[in-house]
Amino acid sequence: MQLHIITTGGTIDKVYFDALSEFQIGEPVIGDLLASMNVGFEYTLQPLLKLDSLDMTDQHREKIKQAVKASTASSILITHGTDGMVETAKCLADIKGKCIFLSGALQPAAFAKSDAAFNIGCAIGGLQSHSSGVYIAMSGQVFAADQVIKNRAEGRFEIVA
Repeated sequence: MQLHIITTGGTIDKVYFDALSEFQIGEPVIGDLLASMNVGFEYTLQPLLKLDSLDMTDQHREKIKQAVKASTASSILITHGTDGMVETAKCLADIKGKCIFLSGALQPAAFAKSDAAFNIGCAIGGLQSHSSGVYIAMSGQVFAADQVIKNRAEGRFEIVA
């Protein structure tokens, strides 16, 4: 598998600064996560944005779209904040010939009880078993981009009812 990873920020990359008593988006963590999983495939990593997805605009989504289109890889993993993930997935829906997965975390990867590694693992498995299209891997499931919502009250992603 030729995998191209694009990072955009979000909770997965948040770190806590005691002096400031707040979270800020740090450096992408996915390289360390993949190294700790001892993955057996090569990948390229493109840090593109460092945003909370609540701050993401259509211009940011267009930048992501252009990065996906420019990639020579047919398998794309985008780490993304969960609040804007569905919107970005829908923005990418017209890209043909690539398998695109968006994933992230509801808790920062730095936290012991983070869902980051689980979600990234699910996305990588999905990339290897799905054909072209745009998908979201969260909450232990793979969702088609046009059939998913984030249920904020329950803290998980679900199929659109």
